Amino acid sequence: MQDEIYEPEFDVVVVGAGFSGLYLAHRATRMGLRVRVLEAGADVGGTWYWNTYPGARCDVESIDYSYSFSEDLQQEWVWSERFAPQQEILAYINHVADRFDLRRHIAFNTRVTAARFTGNGWVLETDTGDSVRATFCVMASGGLSAPKKPDFPGLDDFRGQWFHTARWPAEGVDFRGKRVAVVGTGSTGIQVIPKVAEDAENLIVLQRTPNYTVPARNRRLTGSELDDVKADYAGRRARARRAPSGVPAISMPGPGKDLTEEERTRVLEAGWQLGGAIALLRAFSDTMTDLDVNETVGRFVRSKIADIVDDPETAAALSPTDYPFGAKRLCADTDYFATYNRSNVQLVDLRKAPLERITENGIRCGGVEHDVDVIIFAIGFDAISGAVSEIDIRGRDDRALREHWREGPKAALGLQVAGFPNLFLVNGPGSPAVLGNVVAFAEQNVEWITTCIDYLRRHEITTIETTSDFEAEWAHHVDEVGAATLYVKAKSWYTGENVPGKPRRFLPYAGGLDRYRDRCDEIAANGYEHFVLGRVDDSAAAAAR
Repeated sequence: MQDEIYEPEFDVVVVGAGFSGLYLAHRATRMGLRVRVLEAGADVGGTWYWNTYPGARCDVESIDYSYSFSEDLQQEWVWSERFAPQQEILAYINHVADRFDLRRHIAFNTRVTAARFTGNGWVLETDTGDSVRATFCVMASGGLSAPKKPDFPGLDDFRGQWFHTARWPAEGVDFRGKRVAVVGTGSTGIQVIPKVAEDAENLIVLQRTPNYTVPARNRRLTGSELDDVKADYAGRRARARRAPSGVPAISMPGPGKDLTEEERTRVLEAGWQLGGAIALLRAFSDTMTDLDVNETVGRFVRSKIADIVDDPETAAALSPTDYPFGAKRLCADTDYFATYNRSNVQLVDLRKAPLERITENGIRCGGVEHDVDVIIFAIGFDAISGAVSEIDIRGRDDRALREHWREGPKAALGLQVAGFPNLFLVNGPGSPAVLGNVVAFAEQNVEWITTCIDYLRRHEITTIETTSDFEAEWAHHVDEVGAATLYVKAKSWYTGENVPGKPRRFLPYAGGLDRYRDRCDEIAANGYEHFVLGRVDDSAAAAAR
């Protein structure tokens, strides 16, 4: 099939108006590029627009989970809490959109259904019936934005209300006097359960796999703390850019293998009191590579669970024992384990009493029916690749991205897919993606993409695509780095095993932002080696005009 040549309406079309999409729009417009952002929601915010369930908040400290590109923005915005709630993060994103006049570039309530590469760019189809033509297409659709749909037998028979945490009603839900069930105890469940328990008459929690979680120790930020941060924000950001997790370390941790058990425990106790996931996950430099050190951390957290939860059987059910600490996403909570001491809260261990079906009046597990008025599904996402795979994306020769990823999602540097020219991914499979501060990761990706586009424009190059060899080489490298860690020893959404039929592959790059950044910069400095740079025939382009 002959590639179509057309005159693009825009230089860049961006899918998604969350942190990544807004920053990309800002960078691209400052470069003088024509930009259109397509957003399925009614406003900006991405994850923080959709996830409005009770208790939703960030697990990276607010002062780091924010843009670094504008010193004026850093100085003027005042974060109220150490870990900002959803409402405050959304207010921040709206402030950024208004301050930098980004809304004029965004089409809201516009979901992309298909994208097709032609001879010199992309045509995107939307659910509004409109199409958009652009030279470059950037998928900034988010790593945790494709919710898993509840597929439990009998759900259509349920006579009560049910909700998915990722699609929470804007008007909220009143749980007072209600019997409520929460299905799922991942990061979202751990946040929502304590809040629902405060209002519900009864709450049953259906847990398949217990999760490690540590106290957030959230609190109000003082004026002096903020003044100190703002006085050296530039230095803090520089340290974050060179940190593996995109979060500036207080100090560089040493290996736990060189310490006695007692010395390790002292370090862990200090981290537990400090609060936040990073304090324990990065307590030792070898936490995710040395099984003995990792087991010390896991044993420490399990001892804390036993201290907090009154009922020994419940404490045991809440304690992970069959995968390493941190191999599934480590959560930061507020009073999660203490919630199980409430008289109105009951834990159902689905490994002992499997969920059989949803009934008219509730949920049947292990032959026991639990009558409820409301079911909350906190069952997670098709992570990292799901939002991209939902779109029918076609590259050269009409090749479908879904087919290309049939044996597992992969992308060179997590940024480009072989056979899909001028298509970029932000925080895609093979990038650091979700293993730390996703805003810092997204900023790096956006800066690399826009710098690349500027290079192409200055050199009058119209197409760029990675080679199949480099895509395979990078995927192999990502697999090797992941295999050297303990991340791969758990069934998790990091590996896609939470989605039936999704091939198992450790999707993020576990080498850290610092090593990843160096490799990306090296490739760019060498004239985008491993990428094919091309030009559309001038006469064909002229004929399209």
